[in-house]
Amino acid sequence: MDLSAPTSTFVDTPPTARLPGPDVVRAVALIGVMVMNYHGYLILRGLESGTDRPRTGWLEELFDPWDGPLSTRFAATFVVVAGVGVTLLTRRTVGDPTRITEMRWRLTRRGVLLYVVGLLLDEIWPGTIIVYYGVMFVLVAAIFTWRTRWVITIGAVAAIAATSIRLWEFDRDRDGHSTDWLSRPGDDSIRRYVLDVFVNGTHPLLPWFAFLCAGIVLGRALTTTWWRPAAIGSGIVLAAVSSMLASLPVTGIPAIALSIDPYDRSVVYVASALGTAIVSYATIDWIAERFRSATDPLRRAGQLTLSLYLAHILVFNLVVDWLGWVEPGGVGTALLFAAGFWVAAVAMGTLWQRRFGRGPAEYVYRAFGG
Repeated sequence: MDLSAPTSTFVDTPPTARLPGPDVVRAVALIGVMVMNYHGYLILRGLESGTDRPRTGWLEELFDPWDGPLSTRFAATFVVVAGVGVTLLTRRTVGDPTRITEMRWRLTRRGVLLYVVGLLLDEIWPGTIIVYYGVMFVLVAAIFTWRTRWVITIGAVAAIAATSIRLWEFDRDRDGHSTDWLSRPGDDSIRRYVLDVFVNGTHPLLPWFAFLCAGIVLGRALTTTWWRPAAIGSGIVLAAVSSMLASLPVTGIPAIALSIDPYDRSVVYVASALGTAIVSYATIDWIAERFRSATDPLRRAGQLTLSLYLAHILVFNLVVDWLGWVEPGGVGTALLFAAGFWVAAVAMGTLWQRRFGRGPAEYVYRAFGG
């Protein structure tokens, strides 16, 4: 069984011909991630200070960071773009064993750096996705040369395994058997770090690795003429079928299995989030290609997303926790806060990218990871 040769043949594009689509999609997805993060953390800060969580209005429901219809959708899109980026980064290694080995070590170094930085960042920003990104990059270093059908298989296994574990846990809890060893491992236990990354965390690899695998496959299709209508069509089908399944009047284990709640980790949720992610990717990519001048600031900001992601955390802690300029409130506060930050970030990021090319975090990232 040959796992070493991808089925797609890539066009070797010079560095000056960097595709605008992935960067613009990455920037737009980061905007959504920031809105959801700011809303969620403002709610948590309010609860810490004794303020009730606001639950009035359709806007609050739409942007509910835990179980609203947009919950984790932007983050899932971000992971899909990461998968596309892996394909674009590694396409020049096809058929060259030396380059493949070098790329495996590069991805591994980058993953280890992200994991360590994520653990440190988690102390001030609990639940950061950076930890999970790090482990994903280490794993993807082993599979980026695999044939497309095997990458799809790995993604499907991640999604099915997540559902199986969740259903088993629900069934055991219902029968009165404790599953704390799995869902609540000790804070100082090595098992906690493993289980949090793969099972329990905010973006566990089971099932989130499926989004990265989907991005790898999508990236391999970008050289074709049919990828965009295929992505939009398949994405709509995935989202529509998932929505219909989730609306069935069921309870118990079937309700968990057909749930689109992110924290139920079901295959139906993965299909739903993946559907919206690839439709969003294809649509925004078309806009980026069609209106290059208008989307150029987003393209430039999209090349600095690691720096901007870290900056949005530091700004939140400065403005909310240290200076107290922004107080916990409803989604309107979060939207204004995120919009204000993003307007400033895009403007400054555009100037920085024109002057220096890479953001400060990207310089460190590439200096260590290659």
